[in-house]
Formats: sequence, structure tokens, C-alpha cells
Amino acid sequence: MKKIVVTGGSGKAGRAAIRELLEHGYDVFNLDIQPPREALCRYQHVDLMELGETVEALHGYDAVIHLAANPNPSGWTEERMFRHNTTTTYNIFRAATLLGMQRVVWASSETTLGLPFERQLPEYAPIDEQSTLFPESSYALSKMISEELARQFSRWSGIPFVGLRFSNIMEPEAYANFPGFWDDPHKRKWNLWGYVDVRDVAQSCRLGIEAPFSGAQAFIIAAGDTVMNRPSRALMAEVFPTVPVRAVDGEYGTLLGIGGARQALGYAPRFSWRDHV
Repeated sequence: MKKIVVTGGSGKAGRAAIRELLEHGYDVFNLDIQPPREALCRYQHVDLMELGETVEALHGYDAVIHLAANPNPSGWTEERMFRHNTTTTYNIFRAATLLGMQRVVWASSETTLGLPFERQLPEYAPIDEQSTLFPESSYALSKMISEELARQFSRWSGIPFVGLRFSNIMEPEAYANFPGFWDDPHKRKWNLWGYVDVRDVAQSCRLGIEAPFSGAQAFIIAAGDTVMNRPSRALMAEVFPTVPVRAVDGEYGTLLGIGGARQALGYAPRFSWRDHV
């Protein structure tokens, strides 16, 4: 699989994924409704709400990395956001199976896990792929439904579908803001103090293409640590004292379990805010 389509390639995660793929020798095609800031690869404006446009754009490519979605569109109703995200994802999945592509990698979300953990506390921490899904927004619900779409399209077609439940994606310049979280652990409790460096997002996208894989599954993609400067177990004891805490990888280890991605994809986060602040 050397010819890869990246949808949403003009966005934060998409730009990083394209750079990662190009550095590893892939032929990359960016599909987006917005032109890129810099011309990293071939670009085409495509409306993914239109199945015909989507099929035509994907034709001739081996695999797709679907990153195009809108988590919080200004001025949109919840219904429009839900319809847009589920329809564009359906069209990508449908086009990929019609064209017989070899792999679909796509952006799910940590929000499926129950964020912001107010109505429903985490069942345990680090939370992982075995935890019950509790979507608490239309965006999260669109991602949960898309995970079921992926399972059924994979079952029908035999094509592997790799879902990536990204944590809060950060570019290195954002790390200067992290000390502002440290005085009150409640400020970032909403995702168990998680984040992921955009370069590790890019790594996970490439590994989603390269790793031996069959069927359909979604994996949590997060950094190896939290955004906080205090131990992870102490954070849980203060903010979520009734939630059982299992094995944590290191004193400041992530509370968004990435063991599934490590085992299935070979994912290993390389970047931390601690190298910048």
C-alpha cells in the first residue's frame, strides 16, 4: 500500500499525517474542503457529503486515512454536526469498499469513552477499549455509530478498518499553556488529563496502514503521560476517589490506556510536553 488518500489533510492532524507518510516514501493525496497552508502533496477540493465525488476522488488509491470531521463547528446545530460527520464517514467507508481498497484508517475519538465524565464516572482507570462506551454529545455519538459502521463494512468486505480514538491533539507550541492546568486538577479532569502530540497522531496513522491487521477495531491514541505535574494516582484519589485504579505505567503515566494500540499497531508515543516545558 503505497498510494494513500488523507481526508482532512489540510487540518492539524492531517498535515502531520501527510508529513509522516511522505517521510516514509508514500504517495499521498490530500482531500479537503480547505486548501492546505503549504503544498506538501497533491490536493483536491472534495465534498465528502457527496458519495459520487468521494468515489471518484478515492479511485486509484490503495488505502485511505479519514481525518475529516468537525468536532465543534461554529454556528452549526447538533443535528447538522451529527449528520455531517456520520454521512461523510459513511461515504468514505462505502467508497473504500466499492473500490476494493486495502485498508481504511479513520479518526474516532476519546469522547466515546464518556467525556467529560460527569454524568458517568470512568468504570476504572486507566480506561481502555474494554470499557463501556458512554457518548455524552452528538459528536461522540457520531463517532460511536461510525465505529459500528466500520465493523459492518469490514464484515461485508473483508477490508481492515482501524479506528483511532485520538485524545486532545496538541502541537508543541501549545505546551507553554500546560502550567496553567497545574493549580487545580479539576480543570482538565474531563478527559482524565489526557493529550497526544500531533506527531504521535501521525505515527499512529502510519502504523494503522502498516500493521498486520484484520477486522475492525478502535484504539485509544494518547501520550504516555498526563498534562499534569503531579502523580497520576494522586490525581485519581483527589478527583475520582471512588474509581478503581489499575496498573499505571510510571508515576505520571497516562490514564487513557494505550496498551491496545501498543499491542495491535506497535504504537509507542515518542513525544511529551515534559521535553518542552
